[in-house]
Amino acid sequence: MSTMIDIPTPDGTADAYLAHPDDGAPHPAVLLYMDAFGLRPHLKGMADRLAAAGYTVLVPNVFYRSGRAPVVELPDFINPAERPEIIASLRPAALSLTPERAMSDAAVYLDWLAASPLTTDGKVGVTGYCMGAGLALRTAGTHPDRVAAAAGFHGAFLATDAPDSPHLLAERITAELYFGHADQDTTNPADQIARLDKTLTAAGVRHRAEVYAGAHHGFTQADTAMYGAEATERHWAALLELLGRAL
Repeated sequence: MSTMIDIPTPDGTADAYLAHPDDGAPHPAVLLYMDAFGLRPHLKGMADRLAAAGYTVLVPNVFYRSGRAPVVELPDFINPAERPEIIASLRPAALSLTPERAMSDAAVYLDWLAASPLTTDGKVGVTGYCMGAGLALRTAGTHPDRVAAAAGFHGAFLATDAPDSPHLLAERITAELYFGHADQDTTNPADQIARLDKTLTAAGVRHRAEVYAGAHHGFTQADTAMYGAEATERHWAALLELLGRAL
């Protein structure tokens, strides 16, 4: 079963997609962070697939301060020619989502999941895509008492030189992590992949990171030209293995 819901936050109302098994019983909770293109049919389908595997899944529109989803008009299929213009139109919404705002929102989403009769007690799983991978990593470091597992796929800017780079929260993380990196990804070059792994290892964080050969940034998003079917199925196997073990 699935539905759109509204979640009150200190800064307004976040629209979100909720998917859960049809039995109406409580199931382990998963917070799914969107990519930059946002909450749209493809991401809802990903949430539905997780729900079919036995999870209650919340997909918030993290750009809700800029409007309800879709924040900008999107074509049914995002091709390379349209991509730069769409990204440019979404940049103000992305820039306004500061780490402080994002983690304030994360607390609200986690509270909502904890209070829902559709979720079991205990820690949650988090997965994120593109910019959402950074949000997943940041959530694991900001709310370590609430996150059992976090995954990120084709993540962007995970371990930069910025003073607020998400990898700097490594010492706070207690969750088990998994990253599926794309090797054709200018937003997550090899030096950042190495820095992330080194930092997590030094902090004693249980984690596994794999570089998917031939995969492009956005490889899980079937409504874009960056999609890779083989890499996507690899992602599903890794994600479901992580969630099954941790939750």
